[in-house]
Amino acid sequence: MSPSSSFSERLIAWQKSAGRHDLPWQNTRDPYRIWLSEIMLQQTQVATVIPYYQRFLASFPDVRALAAAPVEIVMEHWAGLGYYARARNLHRCAQQVVAVHGGSFPASSAELEMLPGIGRSTAAAVAAFAFGERAAILDGNVKRVLCRHFAVPGFPGAAKVHRQLWQLAERLLPASDIEAYTQGLMDLGAGTCTRSRPSCPRCPLADDCLARRQGRQATLPEARPRAAVPERSACFVLIRDGQRVLLERRPPSGLWGGLLVPPEGEVGPVLARFGLQAVGQRQLPPLRHSFTHFRLTLEPVLCDVHGPLLMAEPGLQWVELAQVATAAVPAPIGKLLRQVASAPD
Repeated sequence: MSPSSSFSERLIAWQKSAGRHDLPWQNTRDPYRIWLSEIMLQQTQVATVIPYYQRFLASFPDVRALAAAPVEIVMEHWAGLGYYARARNLHRCAQQVVAVHGGSFPASSAELEMLPGIGRSTAAAVAAFAFGERAAILDGNVKRVLCRHFAVPGFPGAAKVHRQLWQLAERLLPASDIEAYTQGLMDLGAGTCTRSRPSCPRCPLADDCLARRQGRQATLPEARPRAAVPERSACFVLIRDGQRVLLERRPPSGLWGGLLVPPEGEVGPVLARFGLQAVGQRQLPPLRHSFTHFRLTLEPVLCDVHGPLLMAEPGLQWVELAQVATAAVPAPIGKLLRQVASAPD
């Protein structure tokens, strides 16, 4: 038995007996449901995804329903899940599947990869689960499994290491049972070969895992070379009128694209922009939020106002503070609004 067949056969057998089989997007060949789950699962844990996935399906049961929905409604359903470009690409992809492919997802990973928001690994996962295509995946969990099992040196995000891992992923593909193999890689990385404190005694691949033999589970895969994380700050003016707060929709692209946030800027110019005068004003505690490539300190100012907007603009929206939980706002903005809701008048 070759090393690659041993690797895949052990993994397939383990997945069938010990892997996950009852996730909401399993036990189906529907490419829409599989694609939706794969996009949501990018950089997000299963437990977080499940309620979002179920709410999406309730509102958008198929790709045509999603394509026909206003992007603002799609963003409302995504609010809190993070990495919001995924939601915009999800909507664009649905529209392209309907407009270009007649509402049917392409059946090959090569064609799927040409759609918005679908990279090589996601395309392979959808093609494997929906159409049985023999295609390799390489998400974060799989990189960790391969780096440890084969003691691959270097940071997985480096171009040379990334190419090496893809070559490994392709070489290890089994001749059959691609669905169980693909799910097995996902299950192993998510629940056994975890980032910290991996459960090596439970691993079906432990006997010939080089990281285990060398005692390097804690150091493989190697971390990204450390670099200074940029620090940014931004002032947000929380304009409150009784139990309502004024929000505006961000441009489609960029940070928090398409979501609702309080007006950004200095208090005076912001109020002047809308023809408002504050009857009360105070600084709220700053809130730090980490993004992938920088850290942002939000500096909120609460301003109580009375009277109508004199300079109404497209995209402005009064939101009841009691409805903040269902509004299309980013997670840190939701925290700020909850502060406002609990602040005395």
